[in-house]
Amino acid sequence: MKFLITGGAGFIGGNYCHYVVKQYPNDEFVCLDALTYAGNLETLAPIMSAPNFRFVHGNICDQKLVFDLFEKEHFDYVINFAAESHVDRSIENPRIFLETNVLGTQVLMDACRKYGIRRYHQVSTDEVYGDLPLDRPDMLFTENTPLHASSPYSASKASADLLVMAYHRTFGLPCTISRCSNNYGPYQFPEKLIPLVIKLAIADEKVPVYGKGENVRDWLHVFDHCTAIDLIVRNGRDGQVYNIGGHNERSNIEVVRSILRQLNKPETLISHVTDRAGHDLRYAMDPAKLMEELNWKPKYTFDTGLGPTIQWNLDNQAWLNHVISGEYRRFMASNYGAK
Repeated sequence: MKFLITGGAGFIGGNYCHYVVKQYPNDEFVCLDALTYAGNLETLAPIMSAPNFRFVHGNICDQKLVFDLFEKEHFDYVINFAAESHVDRSIENPRIFLETNVLGTQVLMDACRKYGIRRYHQVSTDEVYGDLPLDRPDMLFTENTPLHASSPYSASKASADLLVMAYHRTFGLPCTISRCSNNYGPYQFPEKLIPLVIKLAIADEKVPVYGKGENVRDWLHVFDHCTAIDLIVRNGRDGQVYNIGGHNERSNIEVVRSILRQLNKPETLISHVTDRAGHDLRYAMDPAKLMEELNWKPKYTFDTGLGPTIQWNLDNQAWLNHVISGEYRRFMASNYGAK
């Protein structure tokens, strides 16, 4: 089988490439990535020389490039990780989120229609559901929860999900969608909460926390996300959505305190900043459908996954330093520097 993995030089896509290239030596994997600020070839360095892996530099919005690639490679499966994914950046510049997350998805599916595939898989997010109240721990997102996006980022992902299902219904495109909770693990760009806190704490710098830090997220180790997607792509039912969650709810302030505690850093490093506009209160996923239909089980709890994630960041300072560009420093200054 031949697979196209878009956005494979990013955090989740990169971990997925690592997993499948080693897990399936007889399959072929082509990674297409635009190498924007959060995509890095160093993430793929351990597998770049693998005989069943090849990297192509390009943007999913480039129709000619995408169609030429499909015509040449004859893909069986397409897994779309490619996305602009940071909420704060979407508030700063919504346009690029619509271009990549919606129009890029359309280009890929048009190529799938023209050249034929066994399945197109869309990697989505729990944020398309909006949020849940903090005082109702019994409430979870299911696949039937209505879409209720809160940010330009989540609106672009919800739009892409609707487009995928429309292509399935209108054109008969074989497809699946997965919606995951917050990921953490190796190779995560340090604009996200966990690697950002680790980076700042080891440098004894102030750690920004939105508002009181009461917002709750369901944390999923990226390895467990990758195994779930692999099961869905290979064994899921066409036209279905699958939620992926770890049952590991933590408030942001709990996450920050856990990291500081494991690094033996004082809580005086915490700096509460103005809350994000439209900040969702709580995300919590019900992965029962995935567990029952495909027998998926997560390997990690938050408590067993956080320590190795912190250690990976400590052991890979060279990777972290290389991915932190001047553009990243400008973004940090504009979002957290004067609050």
